[in-house]
Amino acid sequence: MINREWHLLSRPVGWPKPEDFALVETPVPTPGEGQVLVRNEYLSVDPYMRGRMSAAKSYAAPFELDKVMQGGAVGEVVASNAEGIAVGDHVLHFFGWREYAAVDAKNAVKVDPQAAPLSTYLGVLGMTGLTAYAGLLRTASLKEGDVVFVSGAAGAVGSQVGQIAKLKGASRVIGSAGSAEKVRLLTEEYGFDAAFNYKDGPVSEQLRAAAPDGIDVYFDNVGGEHLEAAIGSLNQGGRIAVCGMISVYNNTEPAPGPRNLARLIQTRGRIEGFLVGDHYDLQPQFVQEVGPWVASGALKYRETVVEGIENNLEAFLGVLRGDNTGKMIVKL
Repeated sequence: MINREWHLLSRPVGWPKPEDFALVETPVPTPGEGQVLVRNEYLSVDPYMRGRMSAAKSYAAPFELDKVMQGGAVGEVVASNAEGIAVGDHVLHFFGWREYAAVDAKNAVKVDPQAAPLSTYLGVLGMTGLTAYAGLLRTASLKEGDVVFVSGAAGAVGSQVGQIAKLKGASRVIGSAGSAEKVRLLTEEYGFDAAFNYKDGPVSEQLRAAAPDGIDVYFDNVGGEHLEAAIGSLNQGGRIAVCGMISVYNNTEPAPGPRNLARLIQTRGRIEGFLVGDHYDLQPQFVQEVGPWVASGALKYRETVVEGIENNLEAFLGVLRGDNTGKMIVKL
């Protein structure tokens, strides 16, 4: 049996190019002691993967050259040499970018396809959902009555941030996105109070129009002009949670910082970066609270599904371009 998997051939400079990668055929692995063999059904592609393609020191080890890359995946166990996980079980793990994976049982989490669609364990009920939950409630310390601004608001994380903020009592939620269609989605389906297309004009002007009394919380997925605009609209005691800065991931030169950081002195504002890996203690609370919202339809989600392992790279590049609405998923 043949296993297809994506290898990183060279470290991209600027935007990743197809020649930096290769889809390689290898034998299907045999699970060792304490391992299970998983036939992946859904793979996740996420912006943070761009950072792992670089050799620069970061919070996660770089992908190794000429070896298969990694990412979230969910699939069916087709062989097991581990107690507690049987053939036919479905598991979540982090050996994506391939069709079959031999996974240590300790690194596989059983999931129930009857409780929720398998793909949701990579998105709304998975790492992206917990990212939104932890970043908004713990890092940004959301309080009832806050005015909240979310960039990248039609993406997998941003769309959940806005909805959770409303469910938790925010007085006003504003989102930015990159198309008129996504702006409509934010207000008509996700319940944002206001939204704007950042391509239509300066972000600072559009944000002031949407939040004339300022903002209390900014959830940053974009960086750059958005971050500067948020600092400019921040109310006294405002909080900024930095989740990602997708606008600068492919820059070949250092990105200029916000020019108005001195305003944080006036507002006593706070900017704090966070990683979801530091907040896994919230996982039980997250599932207990968010699961029923998803089941009842109180929290809506979208997925952009690309079919076929051969299109895994294009799906990833699509995330960097902003092609996705909600979570980008590859279905095998």
